[in-house]
Amino acid sequence: MLNCVYRLVAPRSFEPVQMQVSPSSESVVVRPTHLSICNADMRYYLGRRSAAALAEKLPMALIHEGIGQVVFDATGAFERGQQVVMLPNAPCEQDDFIAENYLRTSKFCGSGFDGFMQEYVVLPPERVLELPAGIDTHVAAFTELVSVATHALTRFGAIAHGRRETIGVWGDGNLGFIVALLLHVNYPNARIYVVGRTAAKLADFTFATDGLLSNDIADLPPVDHAFECCGGDGSASAIGQIIDCIRPEGTVSLLGVSENPPPINTRMVLEKGLRFFGSSRSGRADFENTVQLYREYPETLDYLRSLVGEVRRVQTVADMAAAFEADTQKRGGKTIMVWDV
Repeated sequence: MLNCVYRLVAPRSFEPVQMQVSPSSESVVVRPTHLSICNADMRYYLGRRSAAALAEKLPMALIHEGIGQVVFDATGAFERGQQVVMLPNAPCEQDDFIAENYLRTSKFCGSGFDGFMQEYVVLPPERVLELPAGIDTHVAAFTELVSVATHALTRFGAIAHGRRETIGVWGDGNLGFIVALLLHVNYPNARIYVVGRTAAKLADFTFATDGLLSNDIADLPPVDHAFECCGGDGSASAIGQIIDCIRPEGTVSLLGVSENPPPINTRMVLEKGLRFFGSSRSGRADFENTVQLYREYPETLDYLRSLVGEVRRVQTVADMAAAFEADTQKRGGKTIMVWDV
């Protein structure tokens, strides 16, 4: 079958490429319907990766957050027309101790390998997961991002000590919102404090105990544990504040991506006996747990709906560029492409 792949060939430049695809007897063919733009996609689109990284990875189809409908399933696991979420991580091996999203041999769509900006996506059945009937498709489009937060909370549950009465979340962006929301769901008796830079964004954290501006945290009580969801230039100051505010033997979850290594006050890390752990991407189990969360706590979808920002119907290459340009102007939330190519 012929498949059209829409690749980023240079910053701000997409080109369609016709490719011959031969699905195997163990493949599922999915027609993408809703794609969500991630900050990682924007770094490629705007050319904000190093010249060496761009030269190595481009041309490449972007997007690793998306849902679609099953067109054909040679395995019989899915029915035609079934709405599914596509899993971008493709492990090539199994390890008894290292999760699939940390194996260096794993492939990841939109990061060195073609992402979901395609007419059709061919995946093995274990990389496809059925969504609940009637789910809000705009919210479901960024299920991958929710699964990343789910993964971080699963690791937190296994690593952090049992006193979880007060938890701090640094970052008022999309990831900070989702992490704080999942903490609220998983630890309903805990006090959740969110530290951010924008009062308007903090006002959306209605489920949190309180939201504080990062330049005025005098009212922030000591926290048992903390999540850093800032990334970029905000990582350094967030990690510094966390080290100051966290109680001894607390656990710090790092989720923000920073291009430049942030300095860390190791003296206080040692004095307090702190534990730092990083989380990146997610695996099938995290997607399964996320979809189960949708089913058991449908109110989370109502909260997540507030993250839907720009919604763009995409039919042409020009529409794709317009959607990415719109994402550069957004105040917050996720830009969703209704994929109609």
